[in-house]
Amino acid sequence: MPALSPLAPARFPELPPIVGVRLAACEAGVRYKGRADLMLAELTPGSTVAGVFTQSQTPGQPVIWCRQCLPHGKIRAIVVNSGNANVFTGRAGWQVAENTAAAAARLFDCVPHEVYIASTGVIGEPPPADVIAAALPKAVGGLAPDNWEQAARAIMTTDTFPKGATATAAIGGVTVRINGFCKGSGMIAPNMATMLGYIFTDASLPQAVLQPMLVAASERSFNSMTVAAATSTSDTVLLCATQQARHVPISSLDDPRLVEFRRALDSVTVDLAQQLARDGEGAEKFVTIEVTGAESEGAARRIGLSIGNSPLVKTALSAGDPNWGRIVMAVGKAGEKADRDRLSISIGGFRIAAEGGPVPNYDEAPVAEYMKGREITIGVDLGIGQGKATVWTCDLTHGYIDINASYRS
Repeated sequence: MPALSPLAPARFPELPPIVGVRLAACEAGVRYKGRADLMLAELTPGSTVAGVFTQSQTPGQPVIWCRQCLPHGKIRAIVVNSGNANVFTGRAGWQVAENTAAAAARLFDCVPHEVYIASTGVIGEPPPADVIAAALPKAVGGLAPDNWEQAARAIMTTDTFPKGATATAAIGGVTVRINGFCKGSGMIAPNMATMLGYIFTDASLPQAVLQPMLVAASERSFNSMTVAAATSTSDTVLLCATQQARHVPISSLDDPRLVEFRRALDSVTVDLAQQLARDGEGAEKFVTIEVTGAESEGAARRIGLSIGNSPLVKTALSAGDPNWGRIVMAVGKAGEKADRDRLSISIGGFRIAAEGGPVPNYDEAPVAEYMKGREITIGVDLGIGQGKATVWTCDLTHGYIDINASYRS
């Protein structure tokens, strides 16, 4: 297990139970020894689900399975293993996916397409046949409504800490809760989802409302965060609603009673996305990139991600070097409209460059001192429009190389 990230929160947050959700974690022996590597979530009958998945053209077998399940709209169980991604594993890997869903369906007396599965770990190694399915009865025996941290830990790979978040909202005067947890440390780049993430609520919402809300929330959070510019083959985020809250029926995405719920969902997804950046492999600095004045919101996000994905920018951040020329380079290569003479750049609130060059009497010393800190903010204003976006990333250190060079050993 890698050393705890210096950017880790003090502790895993307290996630209160959600009516209709029980979780368990156990050791199945997929790859790791002496630790839980299987997560099981049970949802009450009638629960609805939304999902976003990787846009990789080489997705894993579990992603393909979940995509086929999503049109049915209902969910009874989630099964996730760590240590093996079940990607590029052919017929044998697909059989494991089918067998896992079928075994869980028998245990929960439901149809297989109400069982969602995910796998994370090494790519290209066929998963051990039936090991996951064989461990499910043991996991069922450990189901409890307060096992949030145990579930979050079971799905970790190179993560150094479990990631969770919670929020509440009112729908028509009735309080509902949203809990979420996720995993991810490397092979993270925004493309619909960015890792494995599971969000639960007791709200009574149909899939037709959940799905567009999850897509929008993911765009503002998971798709606005990057660690390694490497879109995973296994990315999955699910939003599950147990229908247990007794609020007024909601059938339209435009219902004004959803305003507070949307805000709470954004709060949870942004919190989780920021924790992913804070746990980037080898990360020592958490970086916020604020882009304003772009042609559109999408353009602002793409420019921010171009900066956040640049190895030259990220290594300069690691070294505490305010090399703003690399930021200019990243803006220019983003492929979005930019005007050299309108562009301005700041680091930590210190204005560095504007109107086509460095600001008059620029003093690098206070900027370099600021960049010694753990948290850095970069500001970029294009000066050509109203588009704005915030992107989160981390620095690139030698620790990233060490972790990934020994990943399979």
